[in-house]
Amino acid sequence: MKRVHVAAAVIRGANGRVLLARRPEDKHQGGLWEFPGGKVEAGEAVEAALARELEEELGIRVTAARPLIQIRHDYPDQRVLLDVWEVGAFAGEPHGAEGQALAWVAPRQLPEYEFPAANYPIVAAVRLPERYLITPDNLPSQALLQGLRAALEGGVRLVQLRAPNMYDPEYRDLAVDVQGLCAGRAQLMLKGPLEWLGDFPAAGWHLTARQLREYAANGRPFPAERWLAASCHDAEELALAARMGVDFVTLSPVEATHSHPEARPLGWEQAAELLQGFDRPAFLLGGLDSQHLMRAWQAGAQGIAGIRGLWPE
Repeated sequence: MKRVHVAAAVIRGANGRVLLARRPEDKHQGGLWEFPGGKVEAGEAVEAALARELEEELGIRVTAARPLIQIRHDYPDQRVLLDVWEVGAFAGEPHGAEGQALAWVAPRQLPEYEFPAANYPIVAAVRLPERYLITPDNLPSQALLQGLRAALEGGVRLVQLRAPNMYDPEYRDLAVDVQGLCAGRAQLMLKGPLEWLGDFPAAGWHLTARQLREYAANGRPFPAERWLAASCHDAEELALAARMGVDFVTLSPVEATHSHPEARPLGWEQAAELLQGFDRPAFLLGGLDSQHLMRAWQAGAQGIAGIRGLWPE
């Protein structure tokens, strides 16, 4: 069965809301909500197909767009490749030019809508930022909290509390303080034994590669309403993360790092190859900072994760 190549758009309004369209009842997956777009014709560039489809369907002209995520999904009756782009700017007022219903939806409300199965990784990508801050090692607690406060004021919206050299009680006490700092401002991801899950209900969980290998066969340890991530370094770990149903991953190291100088870097080409077959948002990690964002997007990543590269001076 030939895979149908579809260009889809995440269109954000000035207020941050995202535009959805309802599929006609007589089409494949009819009646469900989707991100607007349509088929890529033979020999047509994806960006050109996206611009054409959005003008035909919504009456808008795309003026700025970038790759967001690629998803391969097999339905019983159809195989699809969703080539998803984030539309940063457009001209015109979107309307249902083909009679379809439209809705502007806040990203946090997207899980309340019913989508075709292939669209659910897009929902995660829409809700995630482009930067994932990982806290540095060996900082005194007050210095870490001060730095994190500055990072939050600078717009960071996704934070991993990483403190591998702390004793468990120290880490748990610090996690309480960090959770308070992040409340209403950023999503906090914690690390540690899964037995702690019930003690931090507002936090997501970031699994180590060792935990991923140990628990992947059991599936998600908690419902979809709570963020689950994993550290990955190769194709096998990416496959385990997909099997477990994680929401996103970090893939590392792309370049040489101070925190893991012994690790052999993947390099940009291999990182892009690994992400080509992976259908979840992925943050590239290892020797990167905000200057690498465009290159990360071009490699198929959600964005970048970083310790030194994203920590405020």
